Amino acid sequence: MWEQILPGLRIKLFLTVVLGVVYPLVMTGISQVIFPKQANGSLMTRNDKVIGSELIGQNFSKPEYFQPRPSAAGMGYDATASSGSNYGPTNKKLIDRVKASVDQFHKDNPDFTGPIPADLLTASGSGLDPHISPDSARAQIARVAKARGISADQLNQLIDQSNEGPDLGLLGEPRVNVLKLNLALDQKFSRK
Repeated sequence: MWEQILPGLRIKLFLTVVLGVVYPLVMTGISQVIFPKQANGSLMTRNDKVIGSELIGQNFSKPEYFQPRPSAAGMGYDATASSGSNYGPTNKKLIDRVKASVDQFHKDNPDFTGPIPADLLTASGSGLDPHISPDSARAQIARVAKARGISADQLNQLIDQSNEGPDLGLLGEPRVNVLKLNLALDQKFSRK
């Protein structure tokens, strides 16, 4: 009986050590050498202080900042609670949440008259998306310009400069990283 069990146990122990310890350590080491910024979370710093990650959305609620899309992750952009709501299009909870987002958007942006971009009303699949569409950023221009005391044209130029095109020129949609946009906003235009 042990003749049959021992080879299986040795293989299990060997594969556990190789695939559970050695392989992850080697991959982590290679990542640290080749892609150190990405391997450490794509953290953004200002004055030697970490202010966020390029990869995880953050909540901005002050009127002088561009706001991200809603988050379904915990209390909002909680990376430990990353998940979508998985509500279907006819789910009452989703409908109520979108209606609340529409009301909040109109309250925050009373000068906006066009159709509200969908990504300002719906959460991403992970609930952590740091990007919004350029149209979503433009929908917030009047509020941010008023709070900063600057022109809409200046903000349009900043959004154009912050626009990230599709990956490799064809994967995905044009997008704007909200944290990067707000940092550029603080650098170019001080708050009122």
